[in-house]
Amino acid sequence: MLQTIGHLPIGWLLIAPLAAAGFFAFSFGRTEVGALPIGSTIGARLHSQPNYHGYFLAFCTILPAAMVFLAYLMFGETYVRDTLRNELPDYLTARGPDQIALFMERVTNYVSHRTIEDTGNILFDASVDRYAILKGQARLVAIGAAIAAALGGFFLGRRQLSRSFPARVYVERTITALLFVCAAIAILTTVGIVLSLVYETLRFFSSPDGPGVFEFLFGTNWNAQTGQNFGAVPLFFGTLMIALLAMCVAVPVGLFSAIYLSEYASPRFRSWVKPILELLAGIPTVVYGFFAATLIAPLVRGFAEWVNALPFTPENFLAAQPTSALAAGLVMGVMIIPFVSSLSDDVIKAVPQPLRDGALAVGATKSETIKQVVLPAALPGIIAAILLAVSRAIGETMIVVMAAGGRALITLDPTSDITTVTYQIVSLLTGDTAFDSARTLSAFALGFTLFGITLFFNLVALRVVKKYREAYD
Repeated sequence: MLQTIGHLPIGWLLIAPLAAAGFFAFSFGRTEVGALPIGSTIGARLHSQPNYHGYFLAFCTILPAAMVFLAYLMFGETYVRDTLRNELPDYLTARGPDQIALFMERVTNYVSHRTIEDTGNILFDASVDRYAILKGQARLVAIGAAIAAALGGFFLGRRQLSRSFPARVYVERTITALLFVCAAIAILTTVGIVLSLVYETLRFFSSPDGPGVFEFLFGTNWNAQTGQNFGAVPLFFGTLMIALLAMCVAVPVGLFSAIYLSEYASPRFRSWVKPILELLAGIPTVVYGFFAATLIAPLVRGFAEWVNALPFTPENFLAAQPTSALAAGLVMGVMIIPFVSSLSDDVIKAVPQPLRDGALAVGATKSETIKQVVLPAALPGIIAAILLAVSRAIGETMIVVMAAGGRALITLDPTSDITTVTYQIVSLLTGDTAFDSARTLSAFALGFTLFGITLFFNLVALRVVKKYREAYD
């Protein structure tokens, strides 16, 4: 019984009953206040609408149980693991914390993917059974505590209900607090990411095997796999080169698409084409990477070999590698077309129609109106869209992993394989890694640098929009 419950998702065990309890509490509170005696004084009149009393009682029921649910998610797994660790035999605990941690990881992974067959290892199978039982017991305790908290909150909230009770005030304060918590979670998550990157970056530069800041930012030799050289200039060069190639595709195609859809296309055609164009942003990047590696990269290599075979071309003029920066850049440019076209289309459509009518009234053609009136008015938004697309291109990972190659080179040849910051982060953090070596910590330094670059482009975009924004009455 406990093992069966232990394998049920905790979401179904707590969230579904909480939703049912909240609905019941809302219905009960809504009807309960209507059955209360009215009284004879003005002060006894109904202070809040019945719905607010229902929401108040529902919050009193759900929130205490939700706190129990949150406590289980935060501490339940830790309690189960600590309890099982304390029950392990002495000969296993004597092997050291690393072996214990490895054993516990194997147990937890096996429980999550368990079949009916045992492994034959008596200690391991017994630990798996004990872990499942402890986890089931912890979930039963969490369910019981949640039910008790919900019932306690329900009865305490019900005692507060009266015709003069300011339920609306409490409900609005509770909703305001919940909205604040959601906003705080987003902010704290961002702060946590930044602080973790800063901490690991400082560890990297303070490591005995780590480089200095100047060597890292301006060094031209990268060989982090062996932990010898950490000059990141080739990575920055490759990242910016592929992003530039991508923007050479995305900016003209996206901007001209936005101009056509907003100024020339019929409403019916626009209603069909714009959603189809925006579907490009919804395609998984691994699909783009597969497309680049299997179709675009061979075409780029074939074109480079054809150029090399021309009689007037110097020998080995182009590298003609199986993977190349050009292949990754072309496909990445297709991927970020919607970022340019959709945002540019929105800002172009936001230009007031009287500006267009005034230009046409003085004899300007439609193309002249677009070039001399509409685009200058929409220029801040267009520049912001382009800079945001650059940030997206710089942070792309899967396409460059599958189609760009992995050599840290500084070359202007787009048909050569090249590496980027994101590629190196993936390679450094893949496989068995020790988070106390300069090799692994260099990935966090790269991530922090990439974060700074994308933040810079976003700030520039916001600055451009703020400085050159035009207000129209």
